[in-house]
Amino acid sequence: MATTTCTRFTDEYQLYEELGKGAFSVVRRCVKLSTGQEYAAKIINTKKLSARDHQKLEREARICRLLKHPNIARLNFLCFRVTGGELFEDIVAREYYSEADASHCIHQILDSVHHIHQHDIVHRDLKPENLLLASKCKNAAVKLADFGLAIEVQGDQQAWFGFAGTPGYLSPEVLRKEAYGKPVDIWACGVILYILLVGYPPFWDEDQHKLYQQIKAGAYDFPSPEWDTVTPEAKNLINQMLTINPAKRITAQEALKHPWVCQRSTVASMMHRQETVECLKKFNARRKLKGAILTTMLVSRNFSGKLFGCDEAETQTTVIHNAVDGIKVTHHQHHHHSFSFLPTIRPLFDLHPHNEIIKITEQLIEAINNGDFEAYAKICDPGLTCFEPEALGNLVEGMDFHRFYFENLLSKNSKPIHTTILNPHVHLIGDEAACIAYIRLTQYVDGQGRPRSSQSEETRVWHRRDSKWQNVHFHCSGAPAAPLQ
Repeated sequence: MATTTCTRFTDEYQLYEELGKGAFSVVRRCVKLSTGQEYAAKIINTKKLSARDHQKLEREARICRLLKHPNIARLNFLCFRVTGGELFEDIVAREYYSEADASHCIHQILDSVHHIHQHDIVHRDLKPENLLLASKCKNAAVKLADFGLAIEVQGDQQAWFGFAGTPGYLSPEVLRKEAYGKPVDIWACGVILYILLVGYPPFWDEDQHKLYQQIKAGAYDFPSPEWDTVTPEAKNLINQMLTINPAKRITAQEALKHPWVCQRSTVASMMHRQETVECLKKFNARRKLKGAILTTMLVSRNFSGKLFGCDEAETQTTVIHNAVDGIKVTHHQHHHHSFSFLPTIRPLFDLHPHNEIIKITEQLIEAINNGDFEAYAKICDPGLTCFEPEALGNLVEGMDFHRFYFENLLSKNSKPIHTTILNPHVHLIGDEAACIAYIRLTQYVDGQGRPRSSQSEETRVWHRRDSKWQNVHFHCSGAPAAPLQ
């Protein structure tokens, strides 16, 4: 009788450094001992998975085993490394980028979508973050990744498979909670193509309800001057992809035969699109921010509690919580930030990690109020990124920008400052990351001795390294975070 020999993973592969980490898994580089071929191994802690997560894991593995295509990043929990990074990040680093380049990109994306649709699989989460490059070489293949939300369908079956996807890329039928199928991927391709051509999305609003209304109405256009230099054929393809009625929407197979895609050398413009590259840089920065904070935002501005006065020339920080039984935050599943509904979670002080994040945030603000750059730098990551009013809408990276204010303004400020943190909302992202959103109310005395107040809405992203929390990203809107005069 034949016997089956089982070998351990470590007998055939050597594990190396960590490449990425999720809530329940870690991805590490590994090398097959017999060939020297590099792979990426996804190691999952199944003890932390619920029964439903087990089902999702099995579904993702089953789907990925079905797909073998040069434009799909395979994930059998042991896969070839995709080392080129994100497509959109590569585009902004290019010296030359034209409409023809955009055509080449969407061709590869459509080719991979056509392949999965042939296998009766719907991705459901097509977006820039899931478009990777096979390597850092010039003209590297675009790889479609992350099948965590993918579903299996029966041919052209339309059914309600649940509300899933990423807000700006959701199709009208999903938002209307109607039956849907393969056309949802084509809609997302239309959004991606629009961005590839001008660097910003066709549907956009900070208010998610208004964003969804735009999508359901198909309310987009081709404004001047940026669209004046885009060929009519490119606009025609976008229109066919962003058709509200899914039954009339172009298919992946049909889109691949569109002249702008299959005859790009003669149809698509070769003119360099510098404005698109510049807009795409800003778009990349915004979506990186959104991904980092998981679109956590304040949903309540009903303040309660007491503001404590400041009688001496010293700094104070007060935390005031909303007087409700629970708080709500926008929450994403652990499938690379894919949208789900708003869950209610317990009050902040029921959970120790939430306390820890609030405490470290208080310490950071106290360092700012004291003008203590040394204390501030110890709490912040050296590569801290931020959006704040003083940066005039730009994404700032590193500590030099902050050092200037500490050395020239904050350290010389002898006026009393009292800061109140209103309604802190903490969201934990696994065991090693968290973000906190709050309203910061600062009371101070101006140069004429008059009491003043300033208010800002702030979000801070924290990452724990070697058991120490560090601020890795900061986003402030409203008044400057600290009184500078």
